[in-house]
This record gives sequence, structure tokens and C-alpha cells, in this order.
Amino acid sequence: MSESGAQSGPTALRIILGAHLRRMRDAAGISRSDAGWEIRSSESKVSRMELGRVGFKERDVSDLLTLYGLDDGEERERLLALAREANNPGWWHRYGDVLPSWFHSYLGLEAAAALIRTYELQFVPGLLQTEEYVRAVVQLGRGLIPADEVDRRVALRVSRQDVLTRTNNPVRLWAVVDESVLRRPIGGVKAMIQQLDRLIDATHEPNITLQVMRFNSGGHAATGGAYSILRFPEQDLPDVVYIEHLTSALYLDKLEDLDQYTATMEALCVAAPPPNQTRDILLNIRKDYESE
Repeated sequence: MSESGAQSGPTALRIILGAHLRRMRDAAGISRSDAGWEIRSSESKVSRMELGRVGFKERDVSDLLTLYGLDDGEERERLLALAREANNPGWWHRYGDVLPSWFHSYLGLEAAAALIRTYELQFVPGLLQTEEYVRAVVQLGRGLIPADEVDRRVALRVSRQDVLTRTNNPVRLWAVVDESVLRRPIGGVKAMIQQLDRLIDATHEPNITLQVMRFNSGGHAATGGAYSILRFPEQDLPDVVYIEHLTSALYLDKLEDLDQYTATMEALCVAAPPPNQTRDILLNIRKDYESE
């Protein structure tokens, strides 16, 4: 796992190391309370470590490995190296001044994902947005934003899109987009035509599947709004459902939640026209903009 750390990002590495420590503690028959005492901390601190929700002090990890009876020097060093790697800031750290604190975790998971399935009913999926579209979205409802802040927000969004084109294991994206997203002229007609061209190009990319939920499809299963499901190549990482709100986000990984959201996503894919019709749908919407 350490070989892919730069790609996976610190969020995923923390979750993987935390899960490993939890399994070792359970195997050793040691309580979280006793583990917390060993690292001069609390049961809740150990719980947060095992869930990957906090950074790791190398000394704490070393003490826990000793407590759990790990005497394999090579394995011990591998886990300590993983702890060091998990504390490295992600590439997005340099955008901290324009990045909400609650969004850091998502960027780490996005970078680590093998597959992202998303349903959108207000905006084009962020990984497929053009610069002009991003610029228009950034300024929605925010009043007057300094030009340099707008530029940095745009640069952040565009940089995220590298996960689709990176050389090693690019993310596979499967997006279902409500037709209203494509009919809403965010940024103006010219910007929307450019955005539609980007989506049309995306239909030819092997790691992107795009479907449009037409108006004439009637009601459908996703009555709760937009959401994404992220799947990871590492067995230690469960699927995660991501639901974004105005000032926060929700991360769900309980099996019953995953089952419900996955079933809903499957229903959306069945209700929308198949992917091989998406290009023609986009071309027809583009013609409508041209005639305005």
C-alpha cells in the first residue's frame, strides 16, 4: 500500500492503518481503554485512530505495536512507514485558504477511489466541469469574491480532475445527471455549449460512463437528492456514500446505508436512457442552446 500512498492520499492511508491496528488489538484481546493507557491517552483517542479520523504519532503507533505483540521487524517498519506517510498533507493542502475543512476528507477519498458513482441534479459533476463552468459555480450565491480567490477555487477544481487522467489506475467515473442540470445555463449560453462539448468528449473516454435522466422519465428513486458512492481497490476500505450539504458533508459506510444507496443508484441507471444514447441527447441539447 505504501507504494501507492501518494496516489491514495492521507485520508485513505489513515483508514487502512487504523483498521489494521483495530484487527491487531482484537486479536491480542486488548481493550481500547488499555490501549489508550499505553499511549498516554484515552479510549476515545484509540477509537478515532482506528477509524482513521485523526493523524498518527509515530511513537503512539510504535507503542501499540509493542503492546499488541508484533515482533516481525519488517512488518513493524512497514506500518511505521505507513503512519509517517498518512501524516503527509495531500496535494490540496496548498488550497487550504479556500477549501472548507469538512471537504479535506472527501478529496483524500476521491484520490484513493477506483470507482465513483454519482447522481447530480443541480450541477455538472465536478470532475467533468470546464473552467468557465467552475468559475460561474464558484461565484453563485457568494456575492463579490476577490478575483484571486476565484482563480484559486477554479484551480483546485481543475486539479481534482487529474484523477481521471493519471497514468496509474485512473478513477472510473459513472455519472447520472438530471436533464435540468444541462438545461440550466450556468455561466451563460456560451459557457454551457463549451460544457456540453466537454461532456460529449467524455462519452468517448473509456473510464467515464455518463447517463442523462430525461424529463420524460417521470419520477425516480433518488428522491433524497444528489450523492456519490466511492469504491476503493483496497479491501480495508469499505465503500463510502458522500452527501454534501451547504456547510458540511455526510459520510456513510454502514452496510445497511450502502445497500440502500447502491440499490437506488442501480435504479437510476436503469431508469435513465442507456449510456450509448447519451451523446445524441447531449448533441440535441447543444442544438437548443445554439438556436437561442
